[in-house]
Amino acid sequence: MTSMLKKAFDEASKLPEIEQNALARWVLEELKSDRKWDKQFAESEDMLAELARAALLEESNNETTDLDEDRL
Repeated sequence: MTSMLKKAFDEASKLPEIEQNALARWVLEELKSDRKWDKQFAESEDMLAELARAALLEESNNETTDLDEDRL
């Protein structure tokens, strides 16, 4: 455990039990969400590479238009 994380847990341990439980739930949900996003990005690598190749091909064939920021 890093010293910064230890410091955070030391400070959190001073909170009332209900707040500690709320913080713990939040941290666990965040970690779960991060793992989910990591998995989804890892599984989409081939699809993203294909989309990138298609976009580059369209660009090289002058089939793209410049982004108009006013139309976003």
